[in-house]
Parts: sequence; structure tokens; C-alpha cells
Amino acid sequence: MFTGLIEDVGALVKIAVTGKAAKLSVRTQLPTSEIALGDSVAVNGACLTVEAHEGNVIHFHALQETLSRTNLGRAKAGTALNLERALRVGDRLGGHLVSGHVDATAPVLQIGQEGDDLVLVVSLPDDLRELVIMKGSIAVNGVSLTVARLERDRFGVCIIPHTWTHTNLSHLRRGDLVNLEVDMIGRYVLRRLEVQAEGSSSKVSLEQLEKAGFL
Repeated sequence: MFTGLIEDVGALVKIAVTGKAAKLSVRTQLPTSEIALGDSVAVNGACLTVEAHEGNVIHFHALQETLSRTNLGRAKAGTALNLERALRVGDRLGGHLVSGHVDATAPVLQIGQEGDDLVLVVSLPDDLRELVIMKGSIAVNGVSLTVARLERDRFGVCIIPHTWTHTNLSHLRRGDLVNLEVDMIGRYVLRRLEVQAEGSSSKVSLEQLEKAGFL
């Protein structure tokens, strides 16, 4: 489990694909002496397992499915990667609960400025529309952000300067793919309402969510 608060922006050294798995080697400023083999680290929001580390380079094991379902499959040597170690018991939860299971990738549509903040507009995949709400949480490349704008086919988030400069979001350009993970609480709420609605022709709606006290 993660919080969406990025600890370091690492750099991909190399990616070696063998069969249905791959090894990603990432250079980092994280204290590797405190990272054990088998530990989980979110890399651009995708939970990966530490296979080994040498000096300031961590080697991660990744399945082919992970590469195909996230933007890690498009990463090249030198690509900046957001890194966050798994949440430990007793740690403060400063962002929101992030599982490290990427729901989808989507292209960046627009990057703009509003005062001191940056505004990032991202395409909204069809299967995530019911799970993204105004003022709700969403992880973009593993970064915990709040939905500030929402339309049928896109959403926007405002990013403060500190987050912009201390994550790889500052490297994004229009058309780049980002990893998305919706708020897991919203997913469980939707599933609960779907189960309650089974046997009827009605679908879960915003009105139902409001009546249930979730909005």
C-alpha cells in the first residue's frame, strides 16, 4: 500500500525483457540499505518487487502484463520514474491510499498554468468514468492528486509547484501516456451498490450515490 507522495524521481538505467518477465534497473537517491529484497516499491504508480540492488541502483522484477498495462513498457534508458516505498505501520497517510495496481493509461491532453499552479488535463478512459468524481482522489504516475475539473472524456488536476518540481510530472508533454489509479474506496462503493442493484434493471447513478450518503 502507498500514499501517492513521491519520495524520489529515479532514472531508468536499462530494461531487460526475458520471456514473460522483465528486469528494470533504476538509479535512485533512496537509501538502498533500508530496502530489502522482496520489498514493494511503486514505480510510476505500479507496485514492483525489489529483486536486488547494487549501490544506488535497484533492480525490479516486472511481469510482461505490467509492462503492457502501464507506461513502463514504453520507458527507455534515462526515463524519469516516480518512486515511493510501501507504507509501513505507523507512517502518516499524507496523500490517499494507493494500491499500486494501475487501472489504465491515458494521454495528456493539455498542460497549462493558473496562477502559481500547473493544470494537467488527461483523457478519461470510458471504463473509469463512473469512478472519477469532482474533488475525488486519483493517482497520476503514482502521484496523489485531486480532481479539479471533470468532463465526460477528460479530467483536470491542479499541481502545486513543489509537487511539479519533485515528481516526473514536470517531464510530461502533450500526448505522453500517464498511469492512472482511481480511488479504491470509490471502487468498493461502486461495487457494493452494483451488488445491491443486482436483479433490477437500474444502474448505479450519481443520484443513488447521493442518497446512500457517499457524495
